[in-house]
Amino acid sequence: MAALVKGKSRPARDRVELVDPFAVLDQTHREVLTQLQALQGLMPRLESYNVDDAARAIARGAVDFFGHHARQHHADEEKRVFPDLLNSGDEALCQQVLRLQQDHGWLEEDWLELGPMLAEIADGQVGVDLESLRHALEVFGALYHEHISLEEGFIYPEAKRRAAAAQTAREQRLATGG
Repeated sequence: MAALVKGKSRPARDRVELVDPFAVLDQTHREVLTQLQALQGLMPRLESYNVDDAARAIARGAVDFFGHHARQHHADEEKRVFPDLLNSGDEALCQQVLRLQQDHGWLEEDWLELGPMLAEIADGQVGVDLESLRHALEVFGALYHEHISLEEGFIYPEAKRRAAAAQTAREQRLATGG
């Protein structure tokens, strides 16, 4: 079926399914966990083999992912998920969202410390202080695991519930001509 736009027709095309924004956010969480798992294997590798190709690949993957995708993920949450929850009037919910926003700041600070160490390893440099790296990885990983647990266990379900209720209300208004 062709559509008319200002007297012009368009060819028929297959329908495109809309992407669930929470599915995208959840996928990024899976990628975070995959990267964190890979990073757990970095320290034993560095202690046993120094900076070998496998260590470089693990570090490069983390630098690429956390330096871009994870940061964008946080920005998306700040823009698309958190505002409605903060405006909900639910004090307990708002406190949890504020905690997650604080986590985003801490994760960024942690990354600013960890990222350069991993970039050095990715580039094949061997001068990274392993104890500093171990500590940075532990802090970063623990915060991310806790952060994702709160988002997926409480914040995302609440945001989805509220979005569905708002959509239902819009549809009812349209159906009644309001």
